[in-house]
Amino acid sequence: MKKIKKRILGGRDLEVSAIGLGCMGMSHGYGIASDEKEMIQVIHHAMEKGINFFDTAEVYGPFTNEELLGKALEAYRRDVIIATKCGIKTIDGKQVVDGKPEEIRKSIEGSLKRLKTDYVDLYYLHRVDPNVPIEDVAETMKELYQEGKILHWGLSEAGVQTIRRAHAVFPLTAVQSEYSMWWREPEKELFPILEELGIGFVPFSPLGKGFLTGSFNKDTVFGKDDLRPGFPRFTPEALAANQKLVEFVKELAIEKNATAPQIALAWVLATKPWIVPIPGTRKAERIDENIGSIDTELSTQEIAKINERLEHIHVTGNRYPEEFAKRVGK
Repeated sequence: MKKIKKRILGGRDLEVSAIGLGCMGMSHGYGIASDEKEMIQVIHHAMEKGINFFDTAEVYGPFTNEELLGKALEAYRRDVIIATKCGIKTIDGKQVVDGKPEEIRKSIEGSLKRLKTDYVDLYYLHRVDPNVPIEDVAETMKELYQEGKILHWGLSEAGVQTIRRAHAVFPLTAVQSEYSMWWREPEKELFPILEELGIGFVPFSPLGKGFLTGSFNKDTVFGKDDLRPGFPRFTPEALAANQKLVEFVKELAIEKNATAPQIALAWVLATKPWIVPIPGTRKAERIDENIGSIDTELSTQEIAKINERLEHIHVTGNRYPEEFAKRVGK
C-alpha cells in the first residue's frame, strides 16, 4: 500500500486517507451493477494506491454493495476504515426512512455479516427519521459503541439542530452531505457548527455526480437503472445551462496543469482541513486521477478568486427531486 496524505475526522481522531472511495455506484444508482470481480480489483487498486477509507450503505443494492466490500476487504480488515449506513429500508421497491432503535440494531447485525467483520469503523444514520427523537438514535449508537460493534458514528444530510442535539448525547465523528463546486449550501450553516463542535465532514458527490468531470452534455443518454435523469440538474436543459461551470473548471485545470476532476476535488480539499471527499468510480484510472487532487495545491488567493467566480455562475436545477429533497436537513 502506497502512503498518501491522511486527514483526521472528528474529536476522537479517526485518521483516514485524504480522499476515500464512495462505492455505491459500483452496484447501485448509476446504471446496471458492474461485474463483482472487476469491482473487487478496483477496490484493491484503490488500497494499493493508499486509499483506506471506503463508504457503503445497506440500502445500496440493497445489500449487494456491502457484500461486495465484505468480499473485497475481508483479508485486509485491520488496514481499512469502513463506513456504512442504516436508516433507509427498501419496501416494495421504494425507499422508506426508519431510524427506530430496534431497526438500527437489526441493521448493524446485517451489515456486520455482509461486511464479514465484527465492527464498523464509522456508522451513519443515513437519513434522519422525523418520527424518532435523535437522542434515542444517539443513545443506541452509544450502546453499539460500548458493545464494540461500531467505533465512531455520524449523520447523513442532517440539519444543524439535529447535529447539535445528537452530539450532546454521544459525540459525532462525521457528518455526510453533498458538497461540490455546484452545491455549496453546506458552507452557510453546516460548516460553522461542524467547526464549533469538532466534527469532520465527508462530502459525497464532490464531482457533482460526474458532471464536473465534463463527461455530460444535453445530448447524453443515461443507461438503464441510472438515477441521474430523475434529478432536476440532469435534464437536457439544465445540463446545457450548467456547461458554463464545466468550462470554468476546465480553464482552471489548464492553468494548473491538472484535470477537471483534480481541480474540483482539490477545491473541496482546500476548503477545510477536516473535509474528506469520497468520489465514486468503477475505473482504476479514475482512482489514480482522483488521488492526484491531493497534490494539486490551490493557494488561499486562488481559492478566493475561484469562489468569486463561482458566485457569478448561476447553477440551473435543484439537486434532488422532491421525494428525495423532503428527507434532507431534518
